[in-house]
Amino acid sequence: MMDSPREAARPFVWNVAALLQAASDALLTRFGACVVRGEISGFTQAASGHCYFTLKDADRGDGALRCAMFRRASGLLEFDPANGQTVEARGRLGVYGPRGELQLVVESMQRGGAGALYERFLLLRARLEAEGLFDAAMKRPIAAFPGAIGVVTSTAAAALHDVLTALSRRAAHVRVVVYPSPVQGPDAPAALSAAIDLANRRSEVDTLILCRGGGPLEDLWAFNDERLVRAVRGSGIPIVCGVGHETDVTLADLAADLRAPTPTAAAELAAASRQACFDVLKGWAGAMQRRMTDTLDVHAQRLDHAALRLARPADAVSRRHRQMAGLAHRLSVSGHRRLEGSRAAIDQSTRRMGRAVTVCLEAHDARLAARADRLRSLDPLRVLARGYALLTDRTGHAIVSVREVDVGSPLRAMVGDGTLGVAVTSLEAGDAIEPPAMPRPREQRP
Repeated sequence: MMDSPREAARPFVWNVAALLQAASDALLTRFGACVVRGEISGFTQAASGHCYFTLKDADRGDGALRCAMFRRASGLLEFDPANGQTVEARGRLGVYGPRGELQLVVESMQRGGAGALYERFLLLRARLEAEGLFDAAMKRPIAAFPGAIGVVTSTAAAALHDVLTALSRRAAHVRVVVYPSPVQGPDAPAALSAAIDLANRRSEVDTLILCRGGGPLEDLWAFNDERLVRAVRGSGIPIVCGVGHETDVTLADLAADLRAPTPTAAAELAAASRQACFDVLKGWAGAMQRRMTDTLDVHAQRLDHAALRLARPADAVSRRHRQMAGLAHRLSVSGHRRLEGSRAAIDQSTRRMGRAVTVCLEAHDARLAARADRLRSLDPLRVLARGYALLTDRTGHAIVSVREVDVGSPLRAMVGDGTLGVAVTSLEAGDAIEPPAMPRPREQRP
């Protein structure tokens, strides 16, 4: 039978699975094995070993291709894929039926150089590291037992739920203060920096947690912003940074005082568990108990010794009497010895003084005798006894020059045994005779 015109004009109707399979076969026939160059984003590796990621056009930024690499192919890789890397992937292009998405099944992959965004990350990291912002010596210890913890993240983020859940499970006694801020987008770096500054100005927490969930490099780029890195390093409150997954490393992680692999791990590192606090308190209580017991034992021993001494007061009095008798005997003996010593010293000093006085007197007598001998040798009367005469005028003035008298002047001449009256009969001048210099007597020492 011939089909009716209505039935002949009806188009062929595909079911969804058949259409997707047909499209996949057409793509495979048209392209076959192809090589795609792009930048890895959103890389994850399942427990089975399969890898899933997206290749993005690093130059234009408006193209994205979902990729899957099964365990057999990923095991042959010579490098560890990471977000931001530029790679060349070889595989088969097809359509993934369960989601109806275009997908590249990667069979091999090799490095194609760092992506533009990853290259910016490396350059900024090198510059900030040269400034010392990542220096380990600048990192501060996290408070072991904080009373309050601040969380800087988005209120709509799953990371906040993970942090609050971990803190309520581990340390329900710790107060949590949330400083909300967007964690993605162009406004996120300034908002995150402002939240950190607000926490420092309010100064109400002991530790800050900076966190967000995982994602591709461009989604985490706010945590690589230079403004946020400097805000983290300049914070007066120690910061624990938990961004993304364990494989995600941002510049904020490097600048923070402590890096955590995940937001949950950041909460665990920021606050000790309640059981750990109980263990510490129990240890302190045991130490206090031991110290108190030792102190009581020492005082009990001292009390026992005092009680023993009080139990026999006569012995104590007798012992004191013996001590006093010994001291009195020592005092008496010491007084006699000191007195005898003083007497001996006085006698010795007296003898020394007597000898010194005798020697001194003898020395003075000798000097006096010597001076008397000199004086007698200078006595003019003794000179007269040797035949000399002393001429004086009537007034007793000694005549020492012919110019002092005239012819006929009456004079007196003193000789050794008397005085003669004489008169000048003639004058005859001669050379003057200088009197001899008198020797200075030497003083004798005792």
